[in-house]
Parts: sequence; structure tokens; C-alpha cells
Amino acid sequence: MEKLLNGLSWRFMGFHPWVPLLGNSLETGISLKGVTDWVPATVPGGVHYDLYRAGYIEHPHHGMNSLKCEWVENRWWLYETTFACPEVEGKQVELVCKGLDYRATIILNDVKLGQHEGMFHPAVFDITSFAIPGETLKLQILFENAPEEMAQIGRTSMTHTQKSRFNYKWDFSTRMVNLGIWDDILLRINEEIRFDELYLTTDVVQNCGTVSGSITLKQNNSGDIGDFGDVKLMVTCKAPGGQVVDTSEHKILAQQIEYSFIINMDNPQLWYPNGYGDQPLYEVELQIVNTDGHVYDIQERSIGIRKLGYTYNVDSPEDALPYTFMINDTKIYIKGVNMTPLDLLYGNVTPTQYEWVIYLMKKANINLVRVWGGGIIEKSLFYDLCDRHGIMIWQEFIQSSSGVDSIPSKLPGFLELLEKSAVVALKERRNHVSLTVWSGGNELTDKDGRPSTYEDENIALLKALVEKYDPTRMFLPTSASGPVEFITLEKGISHDVHGNWKYGGNPGHYELYGNVDHLFHSEFGMDGMSSLRSLRKFMPEPLLTPRSMNHDLVWRHHGEWWDTFDRDQELFGELNEISSFVQASQWIQAEGLRYIVEANRRRKFKNSGSIIWQVNEPWPNVSSTSLLDYYGEQKMVYHWIRKAYAPLHVSMNYQKLNYSIGELFDEDIYVHTHNQAGTVLEVQAEVMDFHGHVYMIEKFKGRSIAEQVLHIGRLSFHVSEYPRELFFVKLKVSSSTGEQGDNLYVFSRSSERIYASALQLMDEPLEIVPAGEWKSAGTFDRDSSDPMLECSYTIRNPGKTAKLHIYPEELSNCYWMEADRSFETLFPGESMIVKVHCRLKQGGGLLTEDRPDTTGDYQLPVIRFSHFGEKGG
Repeated sequence: MEKLLNGLSWRFMGFHPWVPLLGNSLETGISLKGVTDWVPATVPGGVHYDLYRAGYIEHPHHGMNSLKCEWVENRWWLYETTFACPEVEGKQVELVCKGLDYRATIILNDVKLGQHEGMFHPAVFDITSFAIPGETLKLQILFENAPEEMAQIGRTSMTHTQKSRFNYKWDFSTRMVNLGIWDDILLRINEEIRFDELYLTTDVVQNCGTVSGSITLKQNNSGDIGDFGDVKLMVTCKAPGGQVVDTSEHKILAQQIEYSFIINMDNPQLWYPNGYGDQPLYEVELQIVNTDGHVYDIQERSIGIRKLGYTYNVDSPEDALPYTFMINDTKIYIKGVNMTPLDLLYGNVTPTQYEWVIYLMKKANINLVRVWGGGIIEKSLFYDLCDRHGIMIWQEFIQSSSGVDSIPSKLPGFLELLEKSAVVALKERRNHVSLTVWSGGNELTDKDGRPSTYEDENIALLKALVEKYDPTRMFLPTSASGPVEFITLEKGISHDVHGNWKYGGNPGHYELYGNVDHLFHSEFGMDGMSSLRSLRKFMPEPLLTPRSMNHDLVWRHHGEWWDTFDRDQELFGELNEISSFVQASQWIQAEGLRYIVEANRRRKFKNSGSIIWQVNEPWPNVSSTSLLDYYGEQKMVYHWIRKAYAPLHVSMNYQKLNYSIGELFDEDIYVHTHNQAGTVLEVQAEVMDFHGHVYMIEKFKGRSIAEQVLHIGRLSFHVSEYPRELFFVKLKVSSSTGEQGDNLYVFSRSSERIYASALQLMDEPLEIVPAGEWKSAGTFDRDSSDPMLECSYTIRNPGKTAKLHIYPEELSNCYWMEADRSFETLFPGESMIVKVHCRLKQGGGLLTEDRPDTTGDYQLPVIRFSHFGEKGG
């Protein structure tokens, strides 16, 4: 039995280092004081948010205020609470601290229980001798100042902690080093015998599903199991509908602690990744009971029945690793994203935040998330959600590159901590069906800059641990796993690569990504600005004018590496309005990233997938490589990637964005599909100007090819003098299965500032008509109590010119919002129906201010539609 201590009345006080250990001054004998008074504490949480609530620090997100908070990481922090001991007579009681960040001393009733170092393995203490029913216990946890550790730039070889390194400054966040209790604290009340370890694996052979279980028991008294009667292990497996599909009993023998079982079932409901099928979960219940029916311990696990495998890419070099993942003997093309922690203050992240991010992943046709090695091993809820919604997980151990050197640390103390963290992660996460691959860390290399291999001492340690504790899953030495680290046009040497993270210019961007031959692309990105609505939440209003980060420290503080000012002015001309700058920046981010994804996908299973850097950001940036900004809102790029990752998608292979008058436009069109071979596919291609005049229509027809992209035809015409400079290629695809998709490319006749005329496409406003009232759309997840609201709108363009990139915004700021169609273009006379979903904001920590008072009544969502070139926002 477990009893959470999270919800108790916690408080903390700050001290200069070492002061709490002395207590009184040696010179005066007077009690030494804290640097703060007692502060009400959030558990799980961290000291920063609670200090802000108490008025000790200014809001760290505003302007450059985070620089004023750096004293926090240099103090010691004493947490304290009291609780009544529960009725535990005759039982063992353990104190389990899952998330102590980072070095801590644990004290109970003024008795030191021990010291602990490390975020990712629990501190566990037997406190049975303190557990007198009805007695009040005082628990104190004293955190030392944060250890100094590598930020993004440094020497990985000198890394000595298992502290999240992104806290110390990364390109997408400032320095804000978290301290405190970031995960659950609980009492574990044990009877004479209990479960210690559980390992479940599944497989499928010829329509027969198997669940194999390996169990280790732990005995909590000095006698034999036989001393307290006949005891048995009972195993029950229930199908997703609740019906029992298998039960078994196993007699527990004295001195035997390891047991195994196998459950067989015919024609099971199989688990598939998002986009390839459903995610049914079976429930396995394990009980230790005696002949009198007394239950000593019980464990319940949700499992998916699936066969996991890996195979080599088409035309793979002999020395390459098997980068194509297989589920139930089906090759899965990876449509992935990289994820950083959801917040610099990761202890304050709420369950609803996790649900919102997984919801947006699922809506965007994403089927894999890489949990990046510079961040954290996520909380259990995250893995549960991925199981339930078909998001495969690429889990890295906590190691990352450092720029000066990226050699995995061999320091003995570090390897000891790394092993402890890895073993806990392996044992706790291996039962999740979504977990698909392990990796040693991010961008680890040898002294010559080549990606680390299994021969590295550090990597060999992790490989051995994976083989011991989770042998059914692949372990990659690092990401990128080489043999070269970064993308290159050189042929025959690229397996798993990273890069690039900037738009490569016109035509350089297209010439690079359209002609590479890497097998897998596990990290790449494109930078673009956050929405103007988001910028106004953390940037001083006088600074909200177009500018370069080269000339403004506050902008640099919120984005540093991701300045798009020069890039965007080169493509659009002078940008005088902040709204135009934001729209232009997001357009090029979307254009650049879409092209990479489509180019990779056109080489399906010669290239086995894309993992975009990055889905989220843990700190509010003016600009970054994220698809979602810190406040949970989607940039334009999110919606273009949603289309590019769709099960049915049509794309065009082009090598530049501008064509001169009289030049031959001659580009190939491809259809991407999950359908089996032989599905009839039809594509219509239209060449249009911004008035909606159609200058050319071509139709193509073909049949899908198993595990391949279909080259369905070639669009060829000579560019003529259309009105102004822009022309459009609109593609529509339909399948005999009833699926449909569309895509739009914007080209120019100009040789300079090729998209400048897009800023002039303004005439009559859009016509917007709600299609009904707001109504409940249920909840996203089975365990969620927060409802989704739904409303549809009919949008029509009554004007004479195209309305580019039409998108909705939620203006009340009470809701997170998602729309099934966003950043779409309507030509004159065209209309579309947009379905909008909203959910009350329930962010934690500093995001609490960006949500309504949870005790209040809320208005319904307020939706406004805007488009490219429209001022304001």
C-alpha cells in the first residue's frame, strides 16, 4: 500500500550554504537565520515558483528577470512537513522519495536517515522504528546548493552529475537551475511479502499473442514464507472490454523469490502506433494471497499486445544498424518529434500539460517522440499516455553533447550515478508498450568528433544494462549514431544523422535536402517566432518591434541562436510591423521544415523516418525551433507538419522557390500512403495566381505500392507573366478508400525578396459564420476529468485576392485551442469548415498565471480568425 505525502502542508526556508548544519553561531551562540522566512511549498514542485509566489523573486519570464534569480541555485533549502503515522502495526514502513533534486539530507524526527544524490533514482529508507500509529512525524529534507554542471557549451567528459543539464542554459532556454522535490514522496507500507520487480513482455506469433511475466518477490521478515501459511501468486489478464481472458495460480515456496508465467491468447487485439491502428490495452493483475484470502500485495499493469522488431533499410550498407522499426511485422515509417522537458521548472508540470502535448502529437499524426538526453526521464504519467495514444518512445539516458568536447564521461562517480539512474529507468519503463528504443544520449562522440560506438566504456556499460534488464529492445549508442554525425551531400557515409537547424536559403535549402541519402534523420529543425499573443506575455511592449537579436539583449535572452530577422527581410523585404515579422518568420519555418520532412518521406524505407527538433520549448522564446510555443499554442509549422505526416499526403519535389518568366517548371509529384498495394490514388494539380485564376489543371492516377512512395506524375509548364509575382500550385489527392488530402506551394517570379508581394494581398475581410453552439466533445484521455469543447466555423473569402494562411486564435486566454484546419489559404470565392477544440488551461508553476482562476466561472471560448498580412494579433 502506498500513501502519498505530496498533498501535505509543506514549507521551506532558504539558507546560505552549511548554515543549517551548524544551527547557532560559534562566536555569539545566537541562532543563525535563513535568507528567507518559511515559504509555503508546492510538492511536487521546486523552489523558484514558490519563491515567486511569496514575493522573493520577480517573474522570471519577464524581460531579463531570470538573471536576477540566479542566487537561488546558490542557497541551501530546508523543506519540512508533519504528518500522522497511519495504522501500520506489524508492517514494514518505507519512506520513498522519488524526485530529490539534487543533493539532499533526509531527516525524520530530528534523526538523520541518510544522504542522497541524483534526480532519477529514489531515496528509500526503512522507517518502521518511527512508525508508531497516531504519532506525529516531522519530515525534513535539506537540499544543498545546485552542483555546478555543464551547460550546452562545455566538456561532456567532465560531467559528474545526473542533473538535468538543460537547466544550466541551452539554446532554447535560459539558466534556471531547479532545486526541490520534483516527483512524488510517499510512504510504502509493506506486509510480510510483496512484489519487488516485475517485467512483462509481449509477442505475437501466427495470430497467437503471448504475455510473458518475470517477477521478483521480497520478504520483509526474518522467517521463511512458509512460516505464515500457504501463499500463492494469482495472475489475471483482462481484455480491453473487461472480460477475463486468462487466470493462473503459482504456489510460492519458501526461499524462492523469482517466478515466471506465460499468458497465451488467440487472435488478440493488437497495439499499433498512431496512424497504423488502434491502441487496445489489456490489464494484468497480480496478487499475493494466502489460503484465508488475505492479500499481501497487489500490482496492476496495462499492457499492449504487439510484436516488436527492427530491420535494415532498403539498400542499407552492411555496416549500418537496423533503423526501420517493425510493429506486428509491419514496417513503421517514423513521423517523430524530439521533446525537451515541458518546463525549466519540471516539478510544476501538471498532468493536464502532459495530456495537452500528447493530444497535439496525436492530432499531428506523430507516432514517435524522442525523450532527449539533455533533459529528464519523464514522469510515469507521460509513458502511460503514450501507451494509450500510440506514441512510440525513443528514450535516452541522461547524457548530452557540450560543444568543446562531447566525449561521454568516464569519471567513476559519474558512471556510478549513471548506472543507478539507468537501472531504475529500465526497470520502471520497460513494461510500457510505447517504449521502442533506448539511446545512450544526445550527440556523444569520440575525441575526433565521430559518434560514440558500443566500444566506448560509458556506452558499453549502458548496453550491458539494457541487455540485462530489457533485452527485447534495441539500444543505440547515441543519437546521431553515425558513422558521421551531421547531414552531408557526400554519398554512402550517412546512416543516422542530425542537422540542420536553420533555413538553408533559396535554392541551397532545397538542393541539400532533396539530394541526401541518409538512412535516418533523428534530429533536425527550423527556427520561427512565437505568436504575437505569446510575445506580449513576457516581452516589454516597447520592444515589440521588428529587430535583430544582434542588437537587443532582451530579444537575445529569449532566443539567442534563433534570430530570423535577416533571413525574413531577405525573402519579404523590409518588415516594419511586428505582426508581419511574426507571420513571415513562421511561414519560412513551416516552408523549410515541411520540405525536409517531405524529402525524407519520398525516400520511404531507404530513409526510415524523421524526428523533428523540437515539439515544445520549456521557456518562452521570441523565436526557437519548436512547433508549439511555451504557452501551448501551435505555430504555423505545426499545422504544415500535421499535413506532411498525414497517412495520405501528396508532395512535390522542387529545388527552388522562384522561377523566371519563360523558365520551365518541371517537377515530380508523389503520393505518400499507409494503404496496402493496389489502392487507387488520384491527384489533381492546379496552377493559379493570387486572384484564383486557374492557368493549368493536370490530373494523375496510379495505384499505391507496398512500403513505397508512389511517383504519380510530373507537372510541367513554362512560367508566364501572371499578375504580380506569386503563383501557386495546389495539389489534391483522393484514395479509393475515401481518404483525401491537399497541399499548397507558393512560388515567385522575383529574383529578390521573392515573397514581398504576399504582404500586399489585402482587400475585403473574411466572412466567418459559426456552424452552431459550443458543445462538449468528451475528454481526450480516459483518466481526464477536464472536458473538451467543440465548435465549427464556416470561413469564406469574398474578396478578389487570396487570403493566405488563415488561422484561428482564442482570445479569452482561458483555453488551449486546436483546429483541424489552420494556416490554410482560401482563393476568391472559396470556403472551408474549421472545427475548433478548446480545453481549459491547467498549466502549473509559472504557467498558473496563464490560466483562469480554477475556482471561477469561465466564459465560453472567444475565437478570432486572422490571416497573413493582417495587422495586429
